Amino acid sequence: MKSVEQIATEIVAREGGFVNDPNDPGGATKYGVSLATMRRLGLDLTRDGKIDVADVKALSAAQAQAIFIEHYFRKPGLGELPETLWASVFDMYVNSGSMAVKLLQRLVTRMGFAAKDDGLIGPKTLAAARAAAKAAPGHLGDAYGIARRNYYYALADSRPASRKYARTTTGEKGGWIRRAEEFISPKYHLTAAEHRMRIAKWA
Repeated sequence: MKSVEQIATEIVAREGGFVNDPNDPGGATKYGVSLATMRRLGLDLTRDGKIDVADVKALSAAQAQAIFIEHYFRKPGLGELPETLWASVFDMYVNSGSMAVKLLQRLVTRMGFAAKDDGLIGPKTLAAARAAAKAAPGHLGDAYGIARRNYYYALADSRPASRKYARTTTGEKGGWIRRAEEFISPKYHLTAAEHRMRIAKWA
């Protein structure tokens, strides 16, 4: 299994450099760390008494990795989950916050291992996740990745401004879908035709 540090390095690379997308509620981001996050953590990197876009631009890849490990892996308790879930849940936590945990809670509940849908990793969620991993060894990671892909499609269904993240301008799989499928076995990837059928109702 990959270490947490290796996973965080891959997330930073996946997130890419500086972006300031007006449709991103977190504001300007670099390596996946948003302006909103930097303000929440009090990261005044330019030391000018304010936290703004200049601080986002000043963020290094190493700083982003450290932020992810501390605030998106250790503090939420992801390290207590079965290791087969680490990479995908960690990656989604960076992308979607506590929704990553809610998605897992909903999944294991559907599998028959009840967990409260609150986005927090407590004893009941841990017990349910471990029981699910034991009941479906080798499959829980795929199941979570598929649930994540479905979540992104559903989000784009309800929020047209986000559809550009789920499909390209030519109608192919967008970044969200490709990202989810990085954590799904190839045999469960959607074909190009299946993807187009899924998004056919979008304008």
